Amino acid sequence: MTVHRGRWTLEDRLEQGLRELPFDVPAGTAAVTVELSFDGGVIDLGCGGPGGFRGWSGGARRAYTVAADWATPGYLPGELEPGTWHVWLGLHRIPPDGVPYEVTVTASSSLPPRPEVPAPPPRPERPPRRDLPAPAGMRWLAGDLHSHTVHSDGTLTVHELACLAASRGLDYLAVTDHNTVSHHPELPAAGAHAGVLLLPGQEVTTDLGHANVFGDTGWVDFRRPSADWAAFAQARGGLMSINHPLSGDCAWRRPLPPESRPKFAEIWHPSWWDRRWGAPLAWADVWRPTGIVPLGGSDFHDPGQFKNLGEPVTWALTEDDQVLDALAAGRVAIAAGPDAPVLLRVEDDLIALDADGTVLVRPDGRRVAVRGDKVRVPAEGPGMHRLESHENEVIALCG
Repeated sequence: MTVHRGRWTLEDRLEQGLRELPFDVPAGTAAVTVELSFDGGVIDLGCGGPGGFRGWSGGARRAYTVAADWATPGYLPGELEPGTWHVWLGLHRIPPDGVPYEVTVTASSSLPPRPEVPAPPPRPERPPRRDLPAPAGMRWLAGDLHSHTVHSDGTLTVHELACLAASRGLDYLAVTDHNTVSHHPELPAAGAHAGVLLLPGQEVTTDLGHANVFGDTGWVDFRRPSADWAAFAQARGGLMSINHPLSGDCAWRRPLPPESRPKFAEIWHPSWWDRRWGAPLAWADVWRPTGIVPLGGSDFHDPGQFKNLGEPVTWALTEDDQVLDALAAGRVAIAAGPDAPVLLRVEDDLIALDADGTVLVRPDGRRVAVRGDKVRVPAEGPGMHRLESHENEVIALCG
């Protein structure tokens, strides 16, 4: 058994926000259990072994177990390499009077009982799919690009989340747990069971900003500079998007050189609760003057929260259901929900559906009233278009 105890101070956090406490894993160890206790503040929890990343649960847990054939959600099962491991502690919030803490690490030569895994819920009935105009050989898929499970700070299992997505009429869902990829192995079976495409993702999470990385890229090291995140994702065929850039203490404040800034940004997020507020659109213009691809995500965690899965919905115009290819090409449209008014770019035209009485706003600021439930006009160049109400509330976005 290894015990670390002490008191973290505000100065400790300012000097180095992530601390690594060592412990030894002898040869033949079957499982390691880490328990954290502290009084006041917020301390995040994770783990690294000689081979690198072994898990992260942030502030969602105060204990975890890593064993050869199972691990606490958020952590990676597998053989325990002998040598020096580290408990990762993120000093997320440390008040001026400090935080006393204790970490206890127990290495066991026998496997602890494996927790019971709940059975998947029944495959849900899904609402009828919306028939949106698309070029030959392509179709629009309804999806949500930001969600969480028990592998970070969500309350649903991967299977439960997948079934909820299908019941909400979604065709795809990106599962983006915080700073971990432990949910990725569960995605194919859960998606097949529910009848929904689950995209592997992760929300790279720090005190000064969050970013989603989509794709089977492997774990992104949140301890590295943000430019490294983007380069890592690109090198492995993934996409990185800045998340909720103006959302309270989760707003984006990390340095990122202009040449490294991704063209994807989660402009439409539940924190944009009053869409007459133009700051997210103004941020996008400043962030990347050459233009962004707007994305939407519900940031869903818990059915009891105010955030609903699929609100907003990101429509992706796909060929062979390749959602990442559609995002990379900017073939996206964002609406308040699966049945809400939508603005689509189809080849060289814009099509506004169920949007009678709204206003079409072009990238250069020109505006025209939309009259009718299906209005088709020339796109007249690239850039983000949008529909607004007569009170300047954003109704729909189009890449």
